[in-house]
Amino acid sequence: MADIERKNTTPLISLITVNYNQAVVTCDLLESTRQLTYPNFEIIVVDNGSVEDPTERIKAGNYPHVRIIVSPENLGFSGGNNLGIQQAKGDYFFLLNNDTIVTPDLLEQLIKPFFQESTIGVCCPKIRYYDEPDVIQYAGYYPLNKYTGRTWAIGLMEPDQGQYDRAEPTHFAHGAAMLVSREVLDRVGSLDDSFFLYYEELDWSMRIRKAGYQIYYQPEALIYHRESMSVGKQNPMKVYYHTRNRLWFMRRNVETLPLLVFYTYYFGLALPKALLQYTLRWQPDYLKAVSDAVIWNLKHKVTETHSEGKPSPVAKPFDAMLTN
Repeated sequence: MADIERKNTTPLISLITVNYNQAVVTCDLLESTRQLTYPNFEIIVVDNGSVEDPTERIKAGNYPHVRIIVSPENLGFSGGNNLGIQQAKGDYFFLLNNDTIVTPDLLEQLIKPFFQESTIGVCCPKIRYYDEPDVIQYAGYYPLNKYTGRTWAIGLMEPDQGQYDRAEPTHFAHGAAMLVSREVLDRVGSLDDSFFLYYEELDWSMRIRKAGYQIYYQPEALIYHRESMSVGKQNPMKVYYHTRNRLWFMRRNVETLPLLVFYTYYFGLALPKALLQYTLRWQPDYLKAVSDAVIWNLKHKVTETHSEGKPSPVAKPFDAMLTN
């Protein structure tokens, strides 16, 4: 991979986006890609089992560089992107949410750090909100709090006044926009399908950093994001996957003692608080979503390998409940 980079300053970038019942939104993204000035890229649209096949609508737009892959079933964010990766030809893979709008020099700015530092594995742009274009959504991530299972995006909801305009390593990539090298995929593997939706990029970031690569924030690259268009601002599906995958992520990535503290905090405070709120508002679908999420974790044991065959944490104390 290093040889490719030295010989070619414009390696092929495969831009991969996943569509799920949002053909109009996806076409808005594709329309914005017409302004990209990088000379060597392809676009792969993966349709994730939408009710209506978007192929004809996308083809009617006559978008350059676009290939369409139609999955008969919804593979989730992880599975949809992985399907696109399998079909991509690029030296780099740019996983981009379909509810984003790109800026002209986005790809040039994202690829630049890879030529400057060989340990960079993933590069993410600055992200602002589409509806509030001067407000930041992502300018890197703070470290994970191993005792609460929480982290926050740097600059979240702050007006962009240039306060986060320094390019630097960060702790996690943002799932809405991640440029990753083929070398990283070959060594670390792709997104883990078990997450389906939410936390998959945090898990991937942990694996990538453990393999010795940096996650990098590049403020000279910019996109605009229409947040949460696929599943809405709040609904039972979102509650289910946030609850399920927060537990799953912690079980896979945190050592025994901090994990025990997390269990105490989560089951003693965070989860009862959420259940109380859903009860007082009488949201039975939300209560069921939380219950199903916990039961899923009880039934699934963290093994020695990921689905791609890459190293994974060994079973944690929570898993012992399966054998009692």
